[in-house]
Amino acid sequence: MIVEANTVRFDSITLDSGATLAPVDVAYETYGKLNAAKTNAILILHAFSGDAHAAGISHETGKPGWWDSMIGPGKAFDTNKYFMICSNVLGGCRGTTGPASIDPATGRPYAMSFPVITIGDMVRVQKVLVDWFGIERLLSVSGGSMGGMQALEWAAAFPERVVSSIPIATTARHSAQQIAFNEVGRQAIMADPDWNQGDYYGKQPPARGLAVARMVGHITFMSDDSMREKFGRRLRGKENFGFDFEVDFEVESYLRYRGSQFVSRFDANSYLYITKAMDYFDLASGRGSLGEAFGQTRARFLAISFSSDWLYPSYQSQDIVRALRALNRDVAYVELESNYGHDSFLVDVAEQSDLVRGFLASTFEKIQ
Repeated sequence: MIVEANTVRFDSITLDSGATLAPVDVAYETYGKLNAAKTNAILILHAFSGDAHAAGISHETGKPGWWDSMIGPGKAFDTNKYFMICSNVLGGCRGTTGPASIDPATGRPYAMSFPVITIGDMVRVQKVLVDWFGIERLLSVSGGSMGGMQALEWAAAFPERVVSSIPIATTARHSAQQIAFNEVGRQAIMADPDWNQGDYYGKQPPARGLAVARMVGHITFMSDDSMREKFGRRLRGKENFGFDFEVDFEVESYLRYRGSQFVSRFDANSYLYITKAMDYFDLASGRGSLGEAFGQTRARFLAISFSSDWLYPSYQSQDIVRALRALNRDVAYVELESNYGHDSFLVDVAEQSDLVRGFLASTFEKIQ
């Protein structure tokens, strides 16, 4: 299916920091058809580097969506049955207001004058979008990684608006290791002379720093097994080492390619703001405990983790599940076997699809 991007403008939003953003543009795409009762709507929540283009073939770029394997006719998120919405997060660089957007007060890009944002801020912007559609309750909220954080925040912050939540390969708060990897990426960007304290719009962007940040991040998305299988110690287009600092190994070439590809589609300042929002995320903060955070929700939950995911290891999903079970909430949890590391929720989707398809069908049946 060919899909087109849409943008809607809202007057303003007040952030957790106390700052107000006005106006706020939100880029979104939809898939499937909203039923007359508006009971079949599902909010799809993207991970750190994702955007609103979750499924189908983009009319603008001709490329498939980042979760096209999961969304479509007969797929896990079946567009014959459900109406999906996916929006670019606040602070992003793919149509929603972020650091690269024009500050109406100055007529120039916000850059580092953009206020610091949180996962909660992202979710409140999504709520405004859902309200704009006239949808009172979402059948489900679902996403992997940072998308899973948003799915948890939705259930905690707006319990009356969520029938079910499907957090995948995620956490209720970042560990020290997860914060550390993000900080390495941020420092790589800020150490690039072209970053210029964030004021690089219309000039040379900090491409080298952003590429290195992405290279570091991409290593965390894969597993030792998947890297060994994909690259091993194979040399790149040569039989012997070059005895220099050019590319020798296939894995070096791959990481450099991934880094350069990322630079062409992502804004360095958005990298700083979004990773900081992820690091700040702690579902229990201000709510007492993880159990108290879920105290008001009556949503059903399906939590999924992956055996080889060392960036968001299974114990973090299990912490969420234990908190929900202590409250006697309706929660199912599955750790899927996969060799693809954190990327599993994007690439190893056969079993994941079966779980989601069945969970959504039973959830939809309960509200009819």
